[in-house]
Amino acid sequence: MTGRPHHRRAAHRWPGAMAALMLVAAFESSPFHAQVPPKQAVVETSAGTLIIDLAPADAPNHVAYFTKQAGEGAYDGTIFHRMVKYGMVQGGDPLTKDPSKRALYGTGGLNMIKAEARAPTMTRGSVAAVLVPGRPDSAGAQFFIVVVDQPGLAGQYTVFGHVSDGLEVVQKISETAVDDKGVALERVEIKHVTIRDTPPPTPEPFSIETAQELAAYRGILDTGAGAITIEFFPDKAPAHVRQFLRLAQAGVLDGTAFHRVVPGFVIQTGALASRAAPLTERQQRVVHNLQPEFNDTKHVKGIVSMARADDPASATTSFFICTGTSTALDGQYTAFGRVVEGMAVVEAIEASPRNGETPLTRIELRGVRVERRQ
Repeated sequence: MTGRPHHRRAAHRWPGAMAALMLVAAFESSPFHAQVPPKQAVVETSAGTLIIDLAPADAPNHVAYFTKQAGEGAYDGTIFHRMVKYGMVQGGDPLTKDPSKRALYGTGGLNMIKAEARAPTMTRGSVAAVLVPGRPDSAGAQFFIVVVDQPGLAGQYTVFGHVSDGLEVVQKISETAVDDKGVALERVEIKHVTIRDTPPPTPEPFSIETAQELAAYRGILDTGAGAITIEFFPDKAPAHVRQFLRLAQAGVLDGTAFHRVVPGFVIQTGALASRAAPLTERQQRVVHNLQPEFNDTKHVKGIVSMARADDPASATTSFFICTGTSTALDGQYTAFGRVVEGMAVVEAIEASPRNGETPLTRIELRGVRVERRQ
């Protein structure tokens, strides 16, 4: 859905613009310019927290002004006053701190920054400055965030940041009920904006452990029928073990269902299509295809193996537990663990009433807890 940021015309004024430009000038003339670390804005809202990677190289004036406003607490108590469901959200108007000024929402905090380059593309998560139509120098405190790619807005607005975490929060905000003018009927408040150095990238979880260290981990499956504990075979399928631990730690498997039950063969879960809620942006980044690690482990009762489609390299999140001996699976699917506790729970799931291979009552994998034996 395409949505354009909404505003009313405001008197042309420049208080604060000079301060923003002075910040930019000081930054660019500093001998430490090249050493300044990248910055992020941590935006705490009543709907959750989102993180914006700021882009001073693309829009130095806008970033400087946004940073100044945040440092002064100017955004605290403002709201996201306009939204297009699954399209965009708009906020930053200082007038929105006062509910009695609702008729003026969208007119405050503009005409503060001279025009900068317009972004050639407006992609999911882009953070851009609101403008008064026909006034290129009218940007200020107000900004909008697009929830999906907006090709119709290409080349029209200055993008000064991008949401790197918490886009699901932005999408949730976009679902806020609005009136016939698109103004929010409920207050989704910005509690505080903190500017910080962008943290250094953290090593991918479970990427540096040896096979011996990985073997010390256990996965406890919390299911609707009880707990199942599995141990892993990192000597047989190290990449699968590492990835399963990552999926578990990130909560990717939480809320999936045992969608396939075949007595004497397998019970299967972990498919994202069966998940009760969509993945967050961060969780989506964890999911990827796995190259096969077929090994000599026999698919007998209690073995945990990765499901896949016809392509041997198509395994992602879905896995199964064998409930009988299945020699046809040997060397064709990657076995990476086995049940060490909770086989009675596996058997209870296997015995559940079904329609074909689908349980009549949803049996959920509530989550997977990762524990390390001492």
